[in-house]
Amino acid sequence: MTSIDRHTASSTHTAPHRIVVVGGGVGGLGLATRLGESLGKSGHAQVVLVDRSPTHFWKPLLHEAASGQIDPATHQLQFAVQARRHGFEFEQGALQSLDRAQRHITISATCDDNGREVLPARRIAFDTLVFALGSVTNYFGVKGAEQHALPLESVTHAESFRRKLLDACTRANHVRRVSGAQHVQPVSINIVGAGATGVELAAALRDSIRLMHRYSLFALDPERDFRIRLIEGTERVLPALSQRISARAQRILSGLGVEVLTTTRVTEVRADAVLTHDGQHLPSDIAIWTAGIAGPPVLRVLDGIDVNRNAQVLVTRTLQTTNDANIFALGDCAACPSHADGFLAPRAQVAHQQAMFLARALKCRVGGEALPEFTYRDAGTLVGFGDVGTIGSLSGLRERTVFVDGWLATVVYRLIYRRHVMTVTGFARMALDTASQWLRRRAHPVIRLH
Repeated sequence: MTSIDRHTASSTHTAPHRIVVVGGGVGGLGLATRLGESLGKSGHAQVVLVDRSPTHFWKPLLHEAASGQIDPATHQLQFAVQARRHGFEFEQGALQSLDRAQRHITISATCDDNGREVLPARRIAFDTLVFALGSVTNYFGVKGAEQHALPLESVTHAESFRRKLLDACTRANHVRRVSGAQHVQPVSINIVGAGATGVELAAALRDSIRLMHRYSLFALDPERDFRIRLIEGTERVLPALSQRISARAQRILSGLGVEVLTTTRVTEVRADAVLTHDGQHLPSDIAIWTAGIAGPPVLRVLDGIDVNRNAQVLVTRTLQTTNDANIFALGDCAACPSHADGFLAPRAQVAHQQAMFLARALKCRVGGEALPEFTYRDAGTLVGFGDVGTIGSLSGLRERTVFVDGWLATVVYRLIYRRHVMTVTGFARMALDTASQWLRRRAHPVIRLH
């Protein structure tokens, strides 16, 4: 029996208003949890969360998972458990299609590791639909990039990168042992894109390589036998942030031994090299692409949904889509107008604020009240450099922005994640999770060695 057989939009029955949230990232899970608590438990609405994965992982931690500094399994939340605790339902599957006239979506079948179908494709009815699908990597049509440069969108990608790093280290270590040479060809890691993700990954990798040497995992020199390159097409690293933060980040990266190439456009990625517009042929054992994002391709083919050239859903200031008042979008997959020029940047804090806004706005919608307009308040940006510390800016009262670094910046940086955990699990479970993570880091190596 399909979901549409079991769940019909409330316009045809007296059933509670049905809200379907597609995507369980920062915004989607936060929204479903808030709506479940405020409307689902009381029976004023049915809240359904849809995601292709059975678990949630906070994407700003992906660089730590990729570098082996955390075990992602200890930071994942199970959607089914979260749904049970907070008054919403969970359906696993990937979004396939939308029927606006009949007000239902179709999601894909789920299969086991052997490809056998576990759940069939299903149709899920809605009164209100929210797209919170996040983003995918934008390769900008660069030759070979999609085939040879890893993305960093999920735990699967992070684990793939980590395994490639360990394999490259093992090969280099074997060459040294067999040949007896003092010097081997350096393990070359090319990171394309010097935004926050690329910069944080470069710093985390340098920390991880030194930790692997400390544990004597490989007979490789952590400085001489590894080459980490950060390749950026614009004139500076962290181009979206202030010149002061960018210059400070450049100095930190140089101190860490990261080679930074600015005003350098990648024209081709091969299995063993990265080619640039100025003729450089950069050896590459591992390439990872952090240079841009776009909305998921499925958004381009949905029934009557307007998207921009990056496949982001066009929305109004109420976060409703431009041509259907029953459909909303938030986070990276939404092109939300800014009160300044243009659109809001795809950032975790934007998704968080939009989720909190929609939790209130959809409660108004269910109650027949007018929808408010979303206003974004920039809280600043922090960029982590592992053991070196954290730098960035914080926005306070009267719209003043101050530069921060040192211990204060590091504490605030870590608290951002804890705030997210508290938002979706509550204070008590966040406190227990914090304590368990602290104990784990003292009972186990601080780097994953296998």
